[in-house]
Amino acid sequence: MLTVRDALGRAVSLAAPARRVVSLVPSETHAVATLGGPARLVGRTRYCIAPALPEVPVVGGTKDVDVDAVAALGPDLVLANQEENARPAVEAMIARGLPVHVSFPRTVAESVAYLRDLATLLGVRPMHAEALSRLHDELAYGHDHRDGRDGRDGRDGHDAAERARPRVFVPIWVDPWMTFDGHALASDVLELAGGVNVFADRPRRYPLAADLGRRAPLPPERVEGRDTRYPRVTLDEIVARAPELVLLPDEPHEFTEADAQTLARAGIPRPRIIFASGQDLFWYGAWMLEGLPRLREALSSAAAAVGAGPRASG
Repeated sequence: MLTVRDALGRAVSLAAPARRVVSLVPSETHAVATLGGPARLVGRTRYCIAPALPEVPVVGGTKDVDVDAVAALGPDLVLANQEENARPAVEAMIARGLPVHVSFPRTVAESVAYLRDLATLLGVRPMHAEALSRLHDELAYGHDHRDGRDGRDGRDGHDAAERARPRVFVPIWVDPWMTFDGHALASDVLELAGGVNVFADRPRRYPLAADLGRRAPLPPERVEGRDTRYPRVTLDEIVARAPELVLLPDEPHEFTEADAQTLARAGIPRPRIIFASGQDLFWYGAWMLEGLPRLREALSSAAAAVGAGPRASG
């Protein structure tokens, strides 16, 4: 018996390694193909584009899963995500007795744990989890010591580290502008890639008018249990945070040159605004093995080009 515990605290048990997998999350589709081979995938969403699997049936999108279509495929494992997939569909599949595993990694370290669990359910060696664990430790170790976080230079090590690394704004939506705070997976990815999330300390406020600074927010007891990781922010607030770099991703919203010009008109110099891969920022699992180093290089190059970050300090 292969047993792991998912993000809902449920024991997910399989009598044998999963051979018929329906993945409802793009990054998990990639992970299955990487760990166990694409032949194990018998269902996917329309957003599962890497690798290209035109022969694998589509069962809807991440938010509009066709539960009947999933069940008809006879999966021995269904992969879902607590954030990516709509709760009613996930609950319906669980109620039908389908073998559903629900993930919810919010850090790169938790993504390593997810890969270990997926490897267990697929009956394969956790080689990619081990590789990602080493990459995580290498990047974290490099930040701790290269930037003086251990304080051995007689200064406040953390403050020295923050000064050495570029301050970065990454939006995820527009009209209104949205971003993420320090509790989101993308913030940890950005940190390991060498950046500082300028909105790390800015949780989402309720209601929307409060998030946009138009009224007082509800007291903490009124928002307990709500997701506060994705604040709405105004252009004035973005400029006030003084980002040295702005990364415009191509997902979940595909930002364009028009969005870059909007930010430039608000007061952020256009050379500091660059386009980036949303997959490298937001996809967890095996994708990170290539995505994290690629994002780190893109961030370092952009920082050097505009005179921000470690290379500019010399």
